[in-house]
Amino acid sequence: MSRLVLHDTRTRSKRPFEPLEPGHVRMYTCGPTVYAPQHVGNLRSQLFADLLKRAFLAEGWRVTHVINVTDVGHLSDDADAGEDKLERAARETGERASAIAERYTRQWLRDRERVGCLPPEVLCRATEHIPEQIALVRVLEEKGYSYRTDDGVYFDTSKFPRYADFARLELAGQEAGARIGDVAGKRHPADFALWKFAAPGVRRQQEWDSPWGRGFPGWHLECSAMSVRYLGQRFDVHTGGVDHVAVHHTNEIAQSECAFDVHPWVSFWLHNEFLDFRGEKMSKSLGNVCLLDDLVERGFPPLAFRYFFLQAHYRQQQTFTDEAMEAAATGYDRLLAVAAEGRGAGGSPDPARFAPFRERFRDAIRDDLNAPRALAVAWEVARRRDLLPEERAALLRDFDAILGLDLGAALPRAERRESDPRIDALVALREAARTRRDFSEGDRIRDALAAEGVLVEDTPDGPRWRRAAG
Repeated sequence: MSRLVLHDTRTRSKRPFEPLEPGHVRMYTCGPTVYAPQHVGNLRSQLFADLLKRAFLAEGWRVTHVINVTDVGHLSDDADAGEDKLERAARETGERASAIAERYTRQWLRDRERVGCLPPEVLCRATEHIPEQIALVRVLEEKGYSYRTDDGVYFDTSKFPRYADFARLELAGQEAGARIGDVAGKRHPADFALWKFAAPGVRRQQEWDSPWGRGFPGWHLECSAMSVRYLGQRFDVHTGGVDHVAVHHTNEIAQSECAFDVHPWVSFWLHNEFLDFRGEKMSKSLGNVCLLDDLVERGFPPLAFRYFFLQAHYRQQQTFTDEAMEAAATGYDRLLAVAAEGRGAGGSPDPARFAPFRERFRDAIRDDLNAPRALAVAWEVARRRDLLPEERAALLRDFDAILGLDLGAALPRAERRESDPRIDALVALREAARTRRDFSEGDRIRDALAAEGVLVEDTPDGPRWRRAAG
């Protein structure tokens, strides 16, 4: 029997996974910085973490999943310069930073739910864990890993010889001033803020008293402090986007391993690639964002985006286009239709007939979450005519514990109408013929569409069409 194998960023290799505590996986995922709406590119890291969590559950393990919400401390510049993103949003809108954070946290949580993500066991906000973050800085200070400048308290990366290992950084080759920005007193380009002082004469909405002066925590500090509170000083898995490797996760490792005297701090690091938006990384700074609500307004069910995500491996960059989304939604509709065919059918499916399909599906997931291969097995089941409709439906519902597509939903298929101008026109002509009671013409158009594999359904809300499954 195969074992679950995952690609660990730290070792750059695929390794068999076993939790540190038998039967219990402790897992941390970097969540959003809630200063603006979360787009579908942000959702990819959540869908990936959810797929991983479902794979752990399928192995029979209990999972404690912790996700953070960054509502303070994330500056506009990775070099610890620039402005706090929440403070800037508050200044530009005239709102309270806390109100902005709460609104976009709610939007993100709703979007996670709509794309089928299981809720985390712990959702923790940075602003609600300031004492833990201050305590972590004090430990680092007592051990001699920090120094103070006029700007704040910084971690001294020269005191941690393994600093460059995780991201394979070439620290010696960094140009003078690189990643220093305008921060006077930083000793090395890679040194990072643990605690930032409020600027003289500037009253921030979010600042706290500390042993070093009034200010706010550095961005990296929150993940170390909160993960350790809820998961312990060593835990199994840390996930996030690939853009976190070189700075955010590298800094988390440095401060955590130095504070807690552990190595490795996390057994497995897993990172998802970007969602590419018509040739560019989707980002709020580029202004090329697409929200889940935008897709819904265009008639796509939210779970069609999850289906889109499953079509590519999490470590591959995935290109988002209108055409790719249309194709994903069509595929999702067809899979829903197959799952609905066997619902309520009589008979007792033979479990022995399921075994080969279940084994191949499980092997795909156990191979570093190979969702495209697992989805291909699901489609093989959907197209097998030597399986009874209820057998196909039962297998798909079984797979859905990991796919998360709600294939056992009460509704037989997605509410979305597929769009094709030619077919839409033919359906309109059929409806016009029926209105004038020319039923023979209406039947002729319906039969012609059926010959193409297009089924027309007459509903109280008017005719709808879909492509036949398979």
